[in-house]
Amino acid sequence: MSEKNYEFRKRLEVVHKPDRRDPNVRASAQEVEITDEWRIVIAKDAGPVVLNVAKDLQDYLLVSMDVSVPVRRVSDPALAASSEENVIVLAERRQLPALGQNLTEPRSYRLFAEANRITVCGFDERGVGQGSYFLEDLMNLKEAPIVSRQDITRAPLFSPRMVHSGWGLDHYPDAHLNAMAHAGIDAILIFVKDVNETPDGFLDFNYLIDRANLHGLDVYAYSYITSRKHPDAPDAEEYYDGTYGKLFAACPRLKGVIFVGESCEFPSLDPNTTGMLRLEWPKDKPQTKVSPGWWPCVDFPQWLNMIKKVVRKHNEKADIVFWTYNWGWAPEEPRLNLIRSIPDDITLLVTFEMFEQIKHEHVTNVCVDYTVSFEGPGRYFTSEAQAASERGIKLYTMCNTGGLTWDIGVIPYEPVPFQWARRHAALLEARDKWGLSGLMESHHFGWWPSFLNDLTKAAYWSAPAPAEDIFAAVAKRDYGAEAAPYVLDAWRHWSEGIRHYIPTNEDQYGPFRIGPSYPFIFRNGVSIPESKHAMFGTEIVNAHYQPAESARQSLGASRFDVELRSLGRMLELWEQGNEALRKALQLTPEAKLTEGRRLLGMNEFIVLTIRTVIHAKEWWKLKQRLFIEADPLKAATLLDELVKIAEAELVNAEAAIPLTEADSRLGWEPSMDYMTDPDHLHWKIRQIRSLLDSELPGYRKSLALTDLELI
Repeated sequence: MSEKNYEFRKRLEVVHKPDRRDPNVRASAQEVEITDEWRIVIAKDAGPVVLNVAKDLQDYLLVSMDVSVPVRRVSDPALAASSEENVIVLAERRQLPALGQNLTEPRSYRLFAEANRITVCGFDERGVGQGSYFLEDLMNLKEAPIVSRQDITRAPLFSPRMVHSGWGLDHYPDAHLNAMAHAGIDAILIFVKDVNETPDGFLDFNYLIDRANLHGLDVYAYSYITSRKHPDAPDAEEYYDGTYGKLFAACPRLKGVIFVGESCEFPSLDPNTTGMLRLEWPKDKPQTKVSPGWWPCVDFPQWLNMIKKVVRKHNEKADIVFWTYNWGWAPEEPRLNLIRSIPDDITLLVTFEMFEQIKHEHVTNVCVDYTVSFEGPGRYFTSEAQAASERGIKLYTMCNTGGLTWDIGVIPYEPVPFQWARRHAALLEARDKWGLSGLMESHHFGWWPSFLNDLTKAAYWSAPAPAEDIFAAVAKRDYGAEAAPYVLDAWRHWSEGIRHYIPTNEDQYGPFRIGPSYPFIFRNGVSIPESKHAMFGTEIVNAHYQPAESARQSLGASRFDVELRSLGRMLELWEQGNEALRKALQLTPEAKLTEGRRLLGMNEFIVLTIRTVIHAKEWWKLKQRLFIEADPLKAATLLDELVKIAEAELVNAEAAIPLTEADSRLGWEPSMDYMTDPDHLHWKIRQIRSLLDSELPGYRKSLALTDLELI
């Protein structure tokens, strides 16, 4: 059954999967079964978050477990928790002082399951929510409204856990917010150009803050506000009062603001920079220095102090987050000097894996942008984390554990759980070593609900089960006991396959960004179609494939062979994983097949994407040889090889069409919109056919004419 564009959003409306109950599962003597005779109990003075949580649990039991229970308000939830039977009590520690006395962390909770009673005691309202969602998790794994008798206390290991929307840029329907809360996320990000203004247009920020709070989520502003004044300017405070001050005056309940160099640069006086905003540099004037947003400017501390001053007039606890993403490449000394001089009450955000130099055979590659191929941490992160730790500055990282990076740009998530687990472990180690406390888990490619969320959530709370145990339980839950070993085999192959991905600028901004719709240029340039409403569209796609070191083509050529060998191994492992999943699906119960087929379709799409990248590198190599080949006969042979690649890529694009028709999320990304939907793939097919029918034959004809001239 095919989906129209954007139809994937219907799936995002489903937070509680229907009919998860296995009627064959029975409760043992050490387990508690919830039946229609039970009820959910909350305090009469329960806040709106707890009421929302109670209604959510009621919906879950009905939709997922076929159990219908009422929600009741009581004057004394402590009495219900101690003496009533057949109740699920949801309450805060202030209402359950005996149960909650050892809860010390925001969002922490205690789950106490007795023979005929289950109590969720939260440190606060959000803790109640997380405890209730954990109760759902336990029943999902059991595939029945049954939980073991237990008394467990859990606390989050990271906060905030921030994500962007996977529904659409800065769009957060209630169901999407609810799914995020269930996944343990506690904050969302919106791009902010002005009060109630995002790159996508008007958005009522305060209304979003209200709705997010009902699901236990904070809202951070990701700044797109232009800063045209140096903090030393006589009217600087007045100017910044009119930008950031204005924002927090209008929306004082924003949790904080994220600053990253390229989006918050100001006219720095640092002599290492141009001193001008990058978009205001004259286009006809050579730029011999970097823009201020790409350097650890010595006057950033002054700028941050100015921002603090105007923001904290309106929210004295506002989290001001300073992200060093854009100058992680710079020498260590100026980077660390900046960290040693920023204000104490500023939060430092450092990207976890970027800029790491990794040797593949005889070539050293750099992690140029977000990737999970290297789990991290990189030396850039560790150097700045150590400096932050020495100063006692709060430390966050951009880690992408929402499930996606720029490795493959138009899929919903990267299904490489064992590799994600390696990153989870590295992040937890950074927590122990340097006090890492907060995570940014996605950028504008957004967050998507998947089985990865269960694995990540398990890792990010105290008292986690071993990762292998969680993987086995989730595979059994989603595919059945017979199929689970094959599912785990598939996950292992893909997780090993991603380790053979080598992140490069030309790939991450080229064929890996959009996959099988990526054009192949011979000599005539092309313009990829784009949506007029997209924030970036093709702005972040480079259609003319060549090594990023275009001035040093020989370097690109030398590393391309290394990358091709590594991609060949990645492709082999991915295909082996797909074959393991096909075996799993033959053993999967019918009721569980839909998600499994969708997972297979995504991984078949990934295989096609890898092939496109391989073809793009081979295409570039052959073109370089062809354009310098003086012998017409040898040139004709090279042209034959180009024709074979074009024909193979034609087949590749055609194979992607049914996959994108079956899953409308494939080929879409929030900031680019659709780049690899059926329309774009048909465009690619026409582009390749024009090469085969016109441009390549025309070049062959010119070779024949040259051959005649030599006779």
